Amino acid sequence: MKFNYQARTKTGEIRTGSVEASSKEVAAIILQRYGFYVTFLEIAAPQFYEKKVKLFGKISGKEIVLFSRQLAIMFKSKVPMVETLKVLAAQTQNTDFKEKIVKISEDVEGGTAFSRALSQYPKIFSSFYVATIKAGEASGSLSDSLDYLAGHLEREYHLTAKIRGALIYPALIIFVVFAVLGLMIFYVIPNLTEVLLASGAELPLPTRIILGLADFMRTYGWLLLIFLGGAAILSVRYYLTKSGRILFDKLFLKIPLMGSFLKMMYLSRFAENLSTLISAGIPITQALEIITDIIGNTSYKKIVAQTREEVGKGEAISAVLARFPELFPPIFVQMTAVGEKTGTLDSTLMNVVDFYRKDLDLMADNLVSVIEPVIIIFLGVVVGGIMLAVLMPLYQTIAL
Repeated sequence: MKFNYQARTKTGEIRTGSVEASSKEVAAIILQRYGFYVTFLEIAAPQFYEKKVKLFGKISGKEIVLFSRQLAIMFKSKVPMVETLKVLAAQTQNTDFKEKIVKISEDVEGGTAFSRALSQYPKIFSSFYVATIKAGEASGSLSDSLDYLAGHLEREYHLTAKIRGALIYPALIIFVVFAVLGLMIFYVIPNLTEVLLASGAELPLPTRIILGLADFMRTYGWLLLIFLGGAAILSVRYYLTKSGRILFDKLFLKIPLMGSFLKMMYLSRFAENLSTLISAGIPITQALEIITDIIGNTSYKKIVAQTREEVGKGEAISAVLARFPELFPPIFVQMTAVGEKTGTLDSTLMNVVDFYRKDLDLMADNLVSVIEPVIIIFLGVVVGGIMLAVLMPLYQTIAL
């Protein structure tokens, strides 16, 4: 953010201007470094264009992944943490993220632990992120923790990117379907209607139905759009409530094909996060508490929270998960039980992650290969059916 200031130099000259900083305290420190004695300092009122920049300056997942990987590489190369953070801040294009990295570097330089400095920005660095760093600091293996964390974030990012990429083409086809239908309803069918009515022939039932629907859409289509828009807004608002989130999360897991894909994704996320935290030396109960906050689905969140409570009482993780076979399949529970018995839960869970990652990649490809032809066939049937119903009277007239 920007601060307006008034200050005096060492020679007594008055200086005014503005300075970019993450907080008022940081702005004062920056001015002092220039040899200014601050007499007045306040937040500058943002201009309209500055608000737009702030709106589009959101820190993306890709930026977090890139920051984590570069941080891991530089720290592993024995570059001091403060210097590493200053270098990363200098090359970061996102001004909001740059300010936060600068503030973190100043806190670390002032003696604050790196994990504590990161915890001041929970919207950027999750509890999982902070806990992994904190465990690395406590065990003296921060370099390994950073490296493993960067790899974990990269895998999460690539999976999310692949899912989004898989949905782009079907979404484009759906858009084309509605565009073609709109073109036919508002331009093609009205012109053909005049020709059909001018012929004086009795129209078949399918033709009358299509013409009636087209006329209804041209006359009252705006009401349908308002209804659908209102329904969408209400659905989103209900989803943001606690009860709505629980309901929708359950429904998502029951959708054919998509439900199986989501279950694999949550199982993979649970296993990898738990493996990472255990490898970092974090107690299992604390690791499960962290996973509860980041797993992303309320159905799994509830089970993980219950698992944490039972494990705290001495119960095995596998024994608790076995009570929910619809969300944690037997093979997952069995692998977890083997890891607990052999004392290699972290490596066993990573084997599970590798298995599910391969299945996720295969299922993502299969989803695309199934969705695309279904949508294309639907488009062909709808458009072809409409054209056949409209042109049927013309063929009958020609035949007569």
